[in-house]
Amino acid sequence: MVSSTASAVDQDSPTSFQYWEADGVVWGSYTGDTVIHGRFVGTRDGDVVAISYAHALKAGGTAGGQSTSRIETEQDGRLRLVEEFRFDGDDTLHVSVCTEVAQA
Repeated sequence: MVSSTASAVDQDSPTSFQYWEADGVVWGSYTGDTVIHGRFVGTRDGDVVAISYAHALKAGGTAGGQSTSRIETEQDGRLRLVEEFRFDGDDTLHVSVCTEVAQA
């Protein structure tokens, strides 16, 4: 994760996501920053990914919601997701940006 309007991104330990896809179904997990463990599932239609997510917070408790991400391509060919999301029970629209990490 590069940026988020929901929280400050810890540059030393940003939230890291792993995505998988088969036949338009997308799922994965994430951890880091304020999240101990998170999971998501959804669909991809063209360059749009729509998911529902839930995670356990380092501060205690859980959070969940829905998001829609636009898939973009960086100049160097890496993927970038620009995500608009809302937490369950909160109408505030947040935006985050995640950039693909090059495989070693």
